[in-house]
Amino acid sequence: MQNAEKDLQERTKRFALNIIRTFSMIPKTTEAQVLGKQLLRSGTSVGANYREAYRGRSKAEFISKCGDSLRELEETAYWLELLVDGKIVSGEMLVALREECDELLAIFVTIIKRSKNTS
Repeated sequence: MQNAEKDLQERTKRFALNIIRTFSMIPKTTEAQVLGKQLLRSGTSVGANYREAYRGRSKAEFISKCGDSLRELEETAYWLELLVDGKIVSGEMLVALREECDELLAIFVTIIKRSKNTS
């Protein structure tokens, strides 16, 4: 396994762990918990999908699984926005998580573009 792949596996795992920690701090109101569970599901699946991508049997499967990671990141960004815009969680509490989500989005977009352009 190349260092870049291993680094991204570790990074997406740290992201998932930060999502789990964030979920534990979300208020226990019904709406907060509904959004929080959505966040928990999408945010923790990014790394799982990337691990599946790395183990893909073909380039097409790799690209597809990376696309799944990208979709889960987009969804995670949405739930983070709703938590802040809905005034359920303070924006300050989620700054680092939102920044990491944005960085991971950019990384996965780049991976997918490069993978499609190489033979």
